[in-house]
Order: sequence, then structure tokens, then C-alpha cells
Amino acid sequence: MNHIQQLRRTIRLGLVGVLLANNLLLLGCIVLLQRVTSLSLLVSAIIAFIIGLSLSVLLSQVFATFVTQPVQALWQAILHLSPTEHGVAAPEIDKLRLGRELVTNLSAQVYQLAEVASSTAKQQSTVDQSLTKNFIAQSLPLPLITMDATDTILFANEAAAQYIGIDAVNMIGKNIYMVLDMSFPSEDTFDAWLKKAKESSATASNLWERVRLNVREEHPERLFDLATYYNRDNPQKIETMLVLFDHTKAYSQDVQAISFIALSVHELRTPLTLLRGYIEVFEEEINTSGNPELQDFMMKMRSQAEQLTAFVNNILNVARIDDDQLQLQLHEEQWPAVLKTAVGNLSLRAKVRGITLHCRIATNLPTVGVDHISIQEVINNIVDNAIKYSGESKTIEIATYLNADGLVETTVQDFGLGISPTTIPNLFSKFYRDFRNRAQVGGTGLGLYLSKAIVTAHGGSVWVSSKENEGSTFGFTLVPYAKMAEEMKKSGGDEMTRGAHGWIKNHSLYRR
Repeated sequence: MNHIQQLRRTIRLGLVGVLLANNLLLLGCIVLLQRVTSLSLLVSAIIAFIIGLSLSVLLSQVFATFVTQPVQALWQAILHLSPTEHGVAAPEIDKLRLGRELVTNLSAQVYQLAEVASSTAKQQSTVDQSLTKNFIAQSLPLPLITMDATDTILFANEAAAQYIGIDAVNMIGKNIYMVLDMSFPSEDTFDAWLKKAKESSATASNLWERVRLNVREEHPERLFDLATYYNRDNPQKIETMLVLFDHTKAYSQDVQAISFIALSVHELRTPLTLLRGYIEVFEEEINTSGNPELQDFMMKMRSQAEQLTAFVNNILNVARIDDDQLQLQLHEEQWPAVLKTAVGNLSLRAKVRGITLHCRIATNLPTVGVDHISIQEVINNIVDNAIKYSGESKTIEIATYLNADGLVETTVQDFGLGISPTTIPNLFSKFYRDFRNRAQVGGTGLGLYLSKAIVTAHGGSVWVSSKENEGSTFGFTLVPYAKMAEEMKKSGGDEMTRGAHGWIKNHSLYRR
């Protein structure tokens, strides 16, 4: 017979004895009242019932206390071992009169489990403390760094030490932003992501491509992909993990390519300027001659010269952005006048393709803070894209208005080839071009990348909506000059300087 069956048998016998004793006492009371008193049988029965009921309540209390003794002893044993309860004594099992064997056996199991848990915790703590000697972590060929909740580095393997150029021992205990001086190709930085993850997520992961590790004491510049994992309230105190995948060689080829192209293209500026000057001179002479064929030739030559000029400017400005050398001087401007000038310069290019530019400008637009030259390049690139991808369509709609957020918004809509949904997320990436029409439509894949960088530097944003074979709409916003007043005041004049940064520097200061 096991202990639980023995406990049930004891309780069952005890309950039978209590009920039997209660019933016998009830009968005895009735007989005694009949013999001693002259009360009727009914009254004697009622009195006996009241006495029996009172006795039943008393016996049930005694029996309940007696029966729950094993549970109370077991409960006391668990509380005695609990880390959150203090001062609870161990149960005196030897004094139990019911279920002693069962409680003894279960308490022994509880003590054994507590001992195993404590041993495991100590062993895990030892493993955590000896992570620097962990074979897998140290043998991993990828740089690995772990951090706690305060962004303090807990562990860095040897691969990370060699990659970053700092001894692993010197990284431990330092804030991550003091060790990893990173720059990102967009505002989606590691620092911004981690802050958001801590505020709203229990676990999170992310991946960044083309991250730059800035040069440190003659240590070579690194370009890599960064993978991270965040786990709030990790029992091992390892809250964030970073793994670096080196792609310095592959990504450097893009940087070297744009630098080489920029150097080569720079030499085109002088002959191109001279060529445009001659075209203007010949154009004046031919216009007076009244020869339509020659006028058409000169119009096409000027259109091609302007397109080549735009190409040269794009290449040079992208190179400046990648080197953080492109600076914009923002002045107060009347946006309708700026837009009309840019559209007027583009009308010849559209005319050569048989396309008409329709411009709708809302009234009472506020002045904007813009760099006149660079913002015209944005219009040039977006409208030029619309011209290239118009297909058989002969109309492009350009509109500007004050949107619901109080920003000056400009849209360029064509009714041509359109863009597939899978292509849209990559449109503003450097060198990206849609493979579906790459052969039919020329381009470098730099215009939209440059436009986004310039608009972002102006404090605005760029967006696109499209449907295949129905056309595309590109739009961008600019901040009204009045909203820039405070920043203008700090700059101490009627203009301010902003950089169109291709790389966004990650948070590099120690955060307490």
C-alpha cells in the first residue's frame, strides 16, 4: 500500500468513527431525555438534534484541523525553501499523527529539487563567468559582442578584438558606444533600434547592411553587415547580442567605383561648359536664320548637353555625399518661382520626347528654406525619371500644395510604365535600377538616391506610389521657412548650413 492510499484509508476510518460517534450520541440523548424528563418524543428529538448539530460543528472543526495537518506541513516545507519567504521554520514532521510517511516522502522530494536547482544556478553562474573561456564563443570566426541592460559589454570574442582593433579584455565593462564607432547608410541606426526595442519589445532582432566602422588609431576602415538580437530580462543578464559580418572588400569596390567615376567625370565639366556655350551661340544664329531643321538639331543638342550636365552633377554630388563633403546653404525662397524655373529648364528635354509638362501651383504657399541649386537637382532628377519612364504617354503632371502636416509638398506624376511592388523598396538605393526595363531605359541609378539625401537634409521626406502600366507618382516635402526660424536664429543669420550625409553616425557618447 502506497502512502496516499494509506492516508485515504486513515481519513476514511476516522470519518466513519466521527459519524458513528455523532449518531450514537444523538440516540443516547433522545433516550436519556425520555427517561429523565417528561418531555414528549418530538421535543426530545428537537433538543437532541440541536445538541447533535452543535457537536457536529465542533467535531468537523477538530477533524478538518486533523486532516489538513499533512498539507500544512508540506506547505510549510515549501515556504521554508522559498527565496522570497524569510523566517518560516521547517515543519516538525515527527509530531504528525496523520500522513507522516507521505509528508516525509514529499518533503524529501522538495528538498532534493531545491538542492538541484541551487546547484544548477551555481553551475550556470560559473558558466557565465567563464564565458571568456567558452570554446564555441571564442572559436566563432565572426566578431561576437554581448551587452547587459545598461549597454555595457559583458563579453567580446577574439575575432571581435582583432576586427575592431581593441583587446577583448579592454572592451569588458565599457559602454558599447565607446567601443563601436559605427556609421549607417540611413537614419535606421543601431542606437535608435535598440532604444525602441527596449521601450516596446520583449525580444527583437534586426539586420543592417553596409555599416561602417570608423577608423581608430590607424586601424583600417571596416564595412560590414550587423545582426543583433535583444532579449529583455534575460536570466543570464545577456540582454543584447551583436554579430558582425565583414564585407569590406565587396563594399569598398562600390566606394572606389564612384570615386573613380567622379574623378573621371570631373574632367568633363570644362569641355561640357564650353560645349554649352557654343550651342547657345549657334542657337541664336540659327534661330535668326529661320531654318526649322537646323533649329530642331540645335534643340536636341542643347537637350543632350543639359542631360549630360545633370549626369555629371549627380556623379560629383553622390561622391561628395559619400565623403560627407556636400553642404547645403538654406535660404528663404518663394517655392513657386523655384519650381517654375526648374520646370522651365526641363521643358526642352520633355519637348524633344514629345511630352508636355503641366504644372499646378497652389496659391498662398509659404516661403521655404532651401538650397536653390541642390533642390533644383531634385526636381531635375524626379522629372527626368518621369520623362524616361513615360512610355507612350505624352503628359506629366506636376503639382505643389500645402499638405495636412503644414509642409509644402510637390508631386510629379507620369502615366507610363509604372513600377512593380517588389522594386519600390529599393528605388532610393544607390546604383539600383529595375531589371525589367534596364535595357530599354538608360540611367545610372543615382538620381533618386541623391534626391532622397538632399530632401532629407532639407528636413523633408520623399515618397512614391505606382502601379504597373499605369504610371508612377513621386513626391517630396519641404519645411516652410517659418518653421525653421528658431534654427535660423541659432545660426545667427538668414541662412543655415546642413550636410547631405550619406552616412548617419551612430550614438557615440557614453550614456549613463
